[in-house]
Amino acid sequence: MPLEVRRVVTGHDTAGKAIVESDERMIGATRPGRAGIARCEIWSTNQMPVDNSDEAAAEQRKGFVVRHNYVGSGQGTVVRITEFAPGSPKFMHRTETLDYAILLSGECDLELDYGKTVHLTQGDVVVQRGTMHAWVNTGTQPCVFAFVLIDAKPAEAGGQSLRTHYPA
Repeated sequence: MPLEVRRVVTGHDTAGKAIVESDERMIGATRPGRAGIARCEIWSTNQMPVDNSDEAAAEQRKGFVVRHNYVGSGQGTVVRITEFAPGSPKFMHRTETLDYAILLSGECDLELDYGKTVHLTQGDVVVQRGTMHAWVNTGTQPCVFAFVLIDAKPAEAGGQSLRTHYPA
């Protein structure tokens, strides 16, 4: 069954009362060369503080994300739901973001670039701070993450700036 996410967006009526502006089902999209990984881009922003106006919502709804796994404006955020099928291809990458990775279902391994692996189960949360990492589903069931990405300054270590590394 394909990844499907319900997105409910609130707003205000002309009297300032809360309303549901939209209630929709989103189907996960895959990218060429990334079989077994589907994701729904829920919302993104490109400034802080966030612009909660109706005019800004249309752009935020369709997403500002151009570079596939990080925000890039220096002040942005992304919320994304991603499903990794068992055996989906792993890719080691780093982003210039602070990421909250919340495992909603299934099990998955977080692999770091020096070989350390941490096994994650449903409900676990990873705070990803600009490190090289890969998500590896070696199980028999899909795993689903909610990711919240927040623009950050590049991590620094050993006197060097650790910039985004994202394979094509």
